[in-house]
Order: sequence, then structure tokens, then C-alpha cells
Amino acid sequence: MAVQGAAEAAILQKGYAQPEALVTTQWVADHLQDPGVRVVESDEDVLLYEVGHVPGAVKIDWHTDLQDPVIRDYLNPEAFARLVRAKGISPGTTVVFYGDKNNWWACYAFWVFKLFGHQDCRIMDGGRARWATEGRPLVKDVPTYPETPYPVPTRNDAPIRAFREDVEEHVRSRKPLVDVRSPQEYTGEKLHMPDYPQEGALRGGHVPGARNVPWAQAVRDDGTFKSAAELRQIYLEREGLKPEDEVIAYCRIGERSSHTWFVLSYLLGFPNVRNYDGSWTEWGNLVRAPIER
Repeated sequence: MAVQGAAEAAILQKGYAQPEALVTTQWVADHLQDPGVRVVESDEDVLLYEVGHVPGAVKIDWHTDLQDPVIRDYLNPEAFARLVRAKGISPGTTVVFYGDKNNWWACYAFWVFKLFGHQDCRIMDGGRARWATEGRPLVKDVPTYPETPYPVPTRNDAPIRAFREDVEEHVRSRKPLVDVRSPQEYTGEKLHMPDYPQEGALRGGHVPGARNVPWAQAVRDDGTFKSAAELRQIYLEREGLKPEDEVIAYCRIGERSSHTWFVLSYLLGFPNVRNYDGSWTEWGNLVRAPIER
């Protein structure tokens, strides 16, 4: 397979630090029959896949496939190995994620795969909406693939996942925290995004010292990611982040902040970015945790 590192001209032109982490819809269309590539749809609306999906794509449900059923945590290494074997994914497979809402949940699934060290993960730029807007086919046939060998991996959370204690230390040491939620959630006016049920936390506001950079500022109207120059204007020039910073991003449960983690890590090349998936549903419920509004 010659897909490893094969970034396309359209992606290269955007100037990203790791352009191989993104592919275009055309690249996906050209690799639908490629046995070394598995296309994965992961959506907020978990019924969308059944309505129609990219031909040959498999579904990963963020809630039922990626979560521990009892403890608030991700699936264990044995369960991850069973999941990917059943989807026909081997350690050498190029996994291309796409989904609704500007790839919000696709980036979350990408992040979870990285917890388990899967090497070649990519995002389809523009996601499901761009594929459909371009008139490309969406099918209802659910593909089946032969089960593949996949050794039980070692999950290593430390490089890309932050916990409450890490956030507390960031607050004490005044290191950068990025709150990627809506301005209304950041100020405490709302507990969730506008038009969503206002639940999940007992208090509104933000972690002291966090800057508000809503995640969707990283994408254009067509759902594709902004260029590296446009992203640098937002995160470096406007918000004052530096590539050498140790950054923690958070939102409500860690899904929107996965998107920002992807942008900072892969598109801008920040080497030390972690996602606090406990996010506001943990911090906003903690007894005596400091909150700013």
C-alpha cells in the first residue's frame, strides 16, 4: 500500500504541519475499493449511517462502541481489539474517519484510536456534508469484512488525555487552557449549547484562566478546515498560544475539544496538547472547584 504519507496537493496547499492526517473526498472516492483503507463514519446523530453512508464505510457509534458500559471511561484494550477486528481493521490499515457536524465526532473517534496507538488515522476534510453536497453516492448497504488479526494494544492516555488533577495543576501554574464551547456556555449563561437540553452540570461558567475559542472557528462554511495560515491567526496571533505551550482543551464531555486537539496537534503541529474529556460535566459538578464567569 502506497497510501502511507500520500498527502494530496489540495491538502498540501493548506500548509499543515502533518498534511497526511487529512484526505479529500476525492481521495476517499479513489480508494473505496482499496483493501488497505477502511472508511469509518462516526456521527453525533447515530441514526445517520442507516439513512445512507459512503459506500463500504463501517459505523462506529461514539456511545456504544467507544465507551466502557459502566465506568465513565473508554473501552479497554481487549474490547478495542475486538471492535477493530470486527470492522476488518488491522494494525496496518489506513483508517479514514468522517461524520456529521464538521467532523466533530469523527475527530473524537480519531482521538480514541490514538489512545490505543493506531498508527495511520486520517480525517476526510469536509466530512459527511461535503461528500453529500458534491453529489457523491450514499448507500444503505451495510458492508461486512473478514475479521482481521489485531493484537491487544496497550492504551497510553498520558500524551493526549488530561484528567482533573492535570487541569488543577494547569490552573495553579497558569498554563494555557482552551474552552472550545459556545460563548454562552463559557460565560455560564447556558450549561450546554444553545438549542440543546440544558443539563449535565450543576454550575455554569469556565475553568479559571481558560480562553474561549469555539471549536467551529477552525472550519470554513463548507465544513473543510481553514488553512494553516488562517488557523495560526486564530490560535497564535489572536489568542497568544505558542507551539511550545502545554495546552489542555476541554468542552462538555470531550468531543468538541477532540476537534480542537486535532487542529492544534496535526494541522498546526503543537507537540503537547491534551484533551480533558471529563470537561465541564466533571468540573461543573465538582464540590468547591473554582469557576469563573
